[in-house]
Amino acid sequence: MDKAYQSAHESDIYRLWEQSGAFTPVVPSDPVKAREAREPFTIILPPPNANNPLHAGHIMYVVEDILVRYHRMLGDPTLWLPGTDHAGIESQFVFEKELKKQGRSRFDYDRQTLYRLIDEFVAQNKDIAISQLKMMGFSLDWTRLKFTLDPDHVARIYAVFNRMHHDGLVYRDEKIVNYCTFCGTAFSNLEVVHKTVNGHLWYINYGPLSVATTRPETMLGDTAVAVNPSDIRYQKLIGTKLKLPLVGREIPIIGEESVDPEFGTGAVKVTPSHSPEDYDMGKKFHLEFIRIFDYDGRANANVPEKYRSLYPQQVREAVVRDLEAAGLLEKVVDYSHEVGHCYKCGRPIEPITAPQWFIKVKTLADQALQVVQDDTIKIFPKRFKKSYLTWMKNLRDWPVSRQIVWGHRLPIWYNLDENPDTQITFIDKSGKNITDLYKNLKDNFDFAQIKNGLQSLIAPVNAKYYLTEAEALQAGEHTLQETDTFDTWFSSGQWPYSTLGFNPEDPSKSAPDFKYFYPTSLLDTMWDILFFWVARMIMFGLYVTGKVPFEVVHLHSRVNDAQGQKMSKSRGNVINPSTFVAQYGADALRFALVYGVAPGSDISLSEDKLRAQRNFVNKLWNAARFIELMVDKVGITGFSLDPAKFNADDKAIIAELNRVIAATTKNINRYHFGAASEDLYQFFWHQFCDIYIEKVKDRPAEALPVLAHVLLNSLKLLHPFIPFVTETIYQTLKEKLHYTEALLITAAWPQND
Repeated sequence: MDKAYQSAHESDIYRLWEQSGAFTPVVPSDPVKAREAREPFTIILPPPNANNPLHAGHIMYVVEDILVRYHRMLGDPTLWLPGTDHAGIESQFVFEKELKKQGRSRFDYDRQTLYRLIDEFVAQNKDIAISQLKMMGFSLDWTRLKFTLDPDHVARIYAVFNRMHHDGLVYRDEKIVNYCTFCGTAFSNLEVVHKTVNGHLWYINYGPLSVATTRPETMLGDTAVAVNPSDIRYQKLIGTKLKLPLVGREIPIIGEESVDPEFGTGAVKVTPSHSPEDYDMGKKFHLEFIRIFDYDGRANANVPEKYRSLYPQQVREAVVRDLEAAGLLEKVVDYSHEVGHCYKCGRPIEPITAPQWFIKVKTLADQALQVVQDDTIKIFPKRFKKSYLTWMKNLRDWPVSRQIVWGHRLPIWYNLDENPDTQITFIDKSGKNITDLYKNLKDNFDFAQIKNGLQSLIAPVNAKYYLTEAEALQAGEHTLQETDTFDTWFSSGQWPYSTLGFNPEDPSKSAPDFKYFYPTSLLDTMWDILFFWVARMIMFGLYVTGKVPFEVVHLHSRVNDAQGQKMSKSRGNVINPSTFVAQYGADALRFALVYGVAPGSDISLSEDKLRAQRNFVNKLWNAARFIELMVDKVGITGFSLDPAKFNADDKAIIAELNRVIAATTKNINRYHFGAASEDLYQFFWHQFCDIYIEKVKDRPAEALPVLAHVLLNSLKLLHPFIPFVTETIYQTLKEKLHYTEALLITAAWPQND
């Protein structure tokens, strides 16, 4: 053995594992019967985004690898299925940043070209991510590698969408949505980051009363003023009308119980098209909905001409100036309040009414709530169960359409011969409205040019549509597919059963993989996407297959920097796994991520911790090298344990080994990886190396059987945590120490003597 462990050999070890077929379980000829006899252990890898190399969060896949290697050594049929995610808005956002470096933007390309360029960009980074997964030693079955844009996955999510539509769970409506005018798309409530900002409260004279508002610019779209009906100051005004300042339009004064009499003046402006709370009031009181900002963020023709084409901040400044000039601005006070921000670009969200596709979630959520409530699906750590149940009880319908190019385009087609030209708005690649161009030149216009140049279309709620292109074409030749793409979570929410080959149109024809490996055993992910992703997989799994997608949800820790700060590119503290692996080795990084970490707690990853775990890897190597030198010195060719020959030290280390075998098995079964790793560290470094090895240096021949026995079992216990060094030692010494199993990765888990 070399004087020190060389992590440069790790790629050779990984190749050895792959070539052995150890990662690839065989499906029995009768998968249903085989599953009934013995359930396999299955994990579907949460697919990393294919838009960028792996980051610190992805290296927590080590938790899954520990479990997979452990169950493989127990003799369980074990599958860890890999895949990557096209990552919709995230990939397009990352690609647009690359374009910006080149002085370009998405508006320089037609839809097809932009899609192709993003596809090429993602393909390059997808390969990088896969190589990094291998670099970390993750024992994934690469023969089953999946991608969320694989044709079979696309076909499945389309089939599920059509089924949901048939079951009345899909609808199109114009509702208030969280819209980012920079990213050019809507987001669900889960994807909005609420930040406290220091702003102002403007007090504006509306004639018979005054209102206080944090957004004076949206007053141009007011359609009512609301007061609490119990507020004696305004009771006589309820049901009357006033003239909206700067606009002159008449709007009613309404009585609404949710209005807080203590806020501002006790009277609030109501802008249903630009506030979620006001939207609800608008529906309740049948108010007019006037949207004053378009999808590019500019004020539209629904405002007085002087404000048109201005951005919200510009409109605010102009409105405040005009209110001051008219003597209508009573006062301005400092005011801190929460404002929704885009979780991608960080800019303020603009709530606007827009036609979107929605999923009705009530019945889906009720089922998903029940299976967690009754522990059909167990959530660990348990403290997250309460959060999940609370959230699911208050879930709103889910907007699944995104106004981006990259992703699964909705399987909806419009026939323009049946829909009046004025119903559907056409937007070209530059963001220009070309509806009139098509309308005026329809008879002489090459329809292919519309299709090729179209960036997006906006169809009203009452537009007629079809679920297949063939049906739309039967109604006429001018057929356009919906340009919205599915929210990424609509696709990845169907990941567990889709990757295993479920057939949503005829479940009996599902692939053997699905029949054998589904439901999966465990989902491991970080707690921050419990609602983004986990809840949706549970809803889809129950709705589509009638079964839960997994039996356990394990929520792992978050990796922070050495100061305990969350990693982010803006802070400049993002960890590149490749850098640390090159410096310290994959095993040291893996062990540092779990050593002494309590379940679900944050991990502060520092170079001091990495150095400490690299030292442990070297300690293991040096102990094995010492035993090899003792074998060469003594010249013994066979080992057999004979308890009759044990002295007190031998008995003590064997007893301690048996204790640590039982403790490690128990801790892994309970997902206490931090406790297991700490126990193994203490046992091997202190009790075996510092105490036992030091005591037996003067009796090598008698002690060698015990040394070989403890080393072998220590290698097995540590293998799920630090697989490279343990497999390297095993392959190097197995002939000298007469270890009989070909590979450590497939060796049997140690049992107590």
